[in-house]
Amino acid sequence: MIEDLARRGRGDPRAPARLGDPASLSNGQRWGDDDPEGGKSNPWSGNGRGGRRGRPGQPSLEELIRLGRGRFGGRLPGGGARPIWGYALAAFVLLWLLTTSFHQIDPQERGVITRFGRYQGTLGPGVGLTMPAPVDVVTRVNVDQIASFDVPGSGGQNLVLTGDQNIIDLAYSVRWSVRDPELYLFELAQPEDTIREVAESAMREEVSRVTLDEAIGPMRSQIESRVAARMQALLDRYRAGVTIEGVAIKQADPPEAVNDAFKEVSAAQQQAQSFLNNARAYSEQVEASASAAAAAFDKVYDAYRLAPEVTRKRMYYETMEAVLARNDKVIVDTPGSPTVLPLPGLKPRGRAVDGEPPTITVAPAPVTRGGGQ
Repeated sequence: MIEDLARRGRGDPRAPARLGDPASLSNGQRWGDDDPEGGKSNPWSGNGRGGRRGRPGQPSLEELIRLGRGRFGGRLPGGGARPIWGYALAAFVLLWLLTTSFHQIDPQERGVITRFGRYQGTLGPGVGLTMPAPVDVVTRVNVDQIASFDVPGSGGQNLVLTGDQNIIDLAYSVRWSVRDPELYLFELAQPEDTIREVAESAMREEVSRVTLDEAIGPMRSQIESRVAARMQALLDRYRAGVTIEGVAIKQADPPEAVNDAFKEVSAAQQQAQSFLNNARAYSEQVEASASAAAAAFDKVYDAYRLAPEVTRKRMYYETMEAVLARNDKVIVDTPGSPTVLPLPGLKPRGRAVDGEPPTITVAPAPVTRGGGQ
């Protein structure tokens, strides 16, 4: 090719002709040479239209196009059939636009939109339309799923100090859910770790306010509710975008080193508490009996003040009935008759018959006239 360029520069007739060169015609003439028939030679007038007819050996426009195609591998630049990879690229771009612009959000999900990494909006349930990736990126967050974790997570000991300077081994679980997806994703760098640390801090704070016995027994439910409220307040202050569903204490025992001694102490305390409860029950029973006797006496005294003689006789009869309840004799208090009348064939009244209490018949005593005292 270098030699051809050199020959062309020297005007060597052996230099090859090139497309567009004035000496590139098939007959060796230049476009501006005189035509033997007169005038200038014009390759564009070979078709006999719009100009003078050229010589028979002069190339036409179709010949020039064929020569150009031969120089460029069978087709001119920018022409010819479109290659198959072009259609594949167009289909891939169209599929990418469809899959990254339309988003199907489930009812329990929310789609957080970020445009070049910055929060742009939130998609609700249904079909949402955004700009294609990587301009817009949609992150799905499940707002109905309740997550949970255990403390301690590895199953070891979690020693917590109580308000009375005792130590307990405490194990509990925390349940939480996402409330605001945009806050959950962008406000905290590691939201799950933050929730765990807040739970441990709130639990230690609440346990330090109660005694060992209260933490193990009656105050457990109150501690759970207080820890949940404390966690919610702290996470709202951090703008974490989560809701604490509940805290459950699974284990609250003394450390293993003193667990046996603590059980013995607990058993002794329970026994002492049982004795105290029995004493209180007996005291309440005696007080109730004394109160009933006092109330009955008050009623009898009120009746005695209204009718002293009648009340005295009634008390006499009740007393005699109680004294002679198991006697097998009949007392008849009638003038002119024996005081005691033995009745042959009468069953002893000292024993109950068929489970019924023995009865006694007492005749009324004569009324004493005079003093009512």
